[in-house]
Amino acid sequence: MSGNIAIIPARGGSKRIPRKNILPFAGKPMIGYAIEAALECEAIERVLVTTDDAEIASIAHDLGAEVPFTRPPELADDHTPTVPVIQHAILAARSAGWSVERAVCIYPGVPFIDIDDLARALDLLIEQERETDGPLYTFPVAEFPSAIQRALKRDATGAVAPFNPEHAATRTQDLEPAFFDAGQFYWGSAQNWLSGANIHQHGRSIVLPAWRVVDIDTPDDWDRAERMHAALIAR
Repeated sequence: MSGNIAIIPARGGSKRIPRKNILPFAGKPMIGYAIEAALECEAIERVLVTTDDAEIASIAHDLGAEVPFTRPPELADDHTPTVPVIQHAILAARSAGWSVERAVCIYPGVPFIDIDDLARALDLLIEQERETDGPLYTFPVAEFPSAIQRALKRDATGAVAPFNPEHAATRTQDLEPAFFDAGQFYWGSAQNWLSGANIHQHGRSIVLPAWRVVDIDTPDDWDRAERMHAALIAR
């Protein structure tokens, strides 16, 4: 047994898109993409959904995930960080007799997740664990579409000014590329999650193409993601 589990945190109280985690997206509940990818990844032994919501729990169970406990309210509000939620899930799973050596946190709103990326990030984690004594996570990133050193700020009158005036005249090709967290998943050892180490300060990354990364926080984001999904399916 591998001891690798997937933990999908899916609370019920989404404000900007109510019921976001279980709304139909291209024909199935949004959370179904995360569950399906985790179930299809050969390296993942068990798939756990941590939620405070009975309807999400029922749908997740029907889609093949395990929901062995209800997430406590204090870990299900708008301000709860990811790491404490995963810590709670690992401890609860171990209390239920599960073997947990490594855990991947997969967010529920990831319609473009790919099982090959999950496997690549796990391979990177295992490789880096051999060389690194401290805490370690692996996760996907994508490159910013334009140079962040040339970013502009804008005031109420519409006037703009560079955030970094020293780079106002620097050619884009001479600036260091910058990357952002793709917001899909994070691999880490159970020990590392339980240590509470910051993800971005202790991370290694794989790079995804920007066209396969989408952050769905507003109805406009949702509409754009559905259009992107339809275009990818039609390819």
